[in-house]
Amino acid sequence: MTSTTLTERPRAATASGGAGSAWQPVRTVAGYACMVLAAIVFLYPIVWMVLSSFRPGASILNDPLGFDPSAATLRNWTGMLDNTPIMHALYNTALVVVGKGGLLLVLSPLAGYGFAKFDFPFKSAFFGLVLLTLMLPTMVLIIPMLLEMSQLNWVNTYQALILPGAVDAFSVFWMRQTISQIPDELLDAARIDGCGPLRAFWSVIVPVLRPSLAALAVLSLFNIYNDLVWPIVAINDQQHETLSVLLAGMSSNIQGGQAGVSSADLWGQLMAACTFATVPTVLLFVFLQRHFIRGLLAGSSR
Repeated sequence: MTSTTLTERPRAATASGGAGSAWQPVRTVAGYACMVLAAIVFLYPIVWMVLSSFRPGASILNDPLGFDPSAATLRNWTGMLDNTPIMHALYNTALVVVGKGGLLLVLSPLAGYGFAKFDFPFKSAFFGLVLLTLMLPTMVLIIPMLLEMSQLNWVNTYQALILPGAVDAFSVFWMRQTISQIPDELLDAARIDGCGPLRAFWSVIVPVLRPSLAALAVLSLFNIYNDLVWPIVAINDQQHETLSVLLAGMSSNIQGGQAGVSSADLWGQLMAACTFATVPTVLLFVFLQRHFIRGLLAGSSR
């Protein structure tokens, strides 16, 4: 009786395994189908924007979802370049991204290093205050920051675009959590070799932080590049406006109208400007994709 039961169990297990393997191709096809569907949902608006930038404005209004390759034109692009200072806005945006992003990538790891590897009075209280700022909505800080910029005579300046938010609580928290996982023995060995705190940071901490810094760079640079609320509050002249402010102005011109340009042409120029503004973000992600994914997975692999 016992031997019969033991021989029946492997057969049952083999049968269940065979049934599972029979469904495996179906699961694989369903998984790929879901991924393709998700890719279409996410990519379709971008593809539509790019194609619409080469369509006549009237065609966009009359047949939004259609596209006739024979009617493709560069009129939207030439009109956009002639009627908007988009190249100057791109320069301003690049200046803000490099300046603000560079400060964030330098100061946030240093702050996280201090909170993770040094003991000083009220360290937990200070770190708690840093985390507390994560709970404050951005709108709560707009008026105090604008008053501060006004007192410093920094309204309509690059300083107003770069310095506020050059260090944020999320970046400090992320760097602190990552650095706290680095063994203290590595720093002790660096001190024995005669390294000071900054030399140990540069020689020991930074090489380990590179994947996380790359991920932080991608997230932070995207946020700075797409920021609209603060630039539109701190800047009210065309000389310092960024791409996001320029696009918002072009969108409002469609409702209010622009002398000498029809609303249909404004739609086409807006699509061309949006496509132009999308290219740098796509290139940035393509070049940093591998480092971005490694940085996000760095904490889970430890």
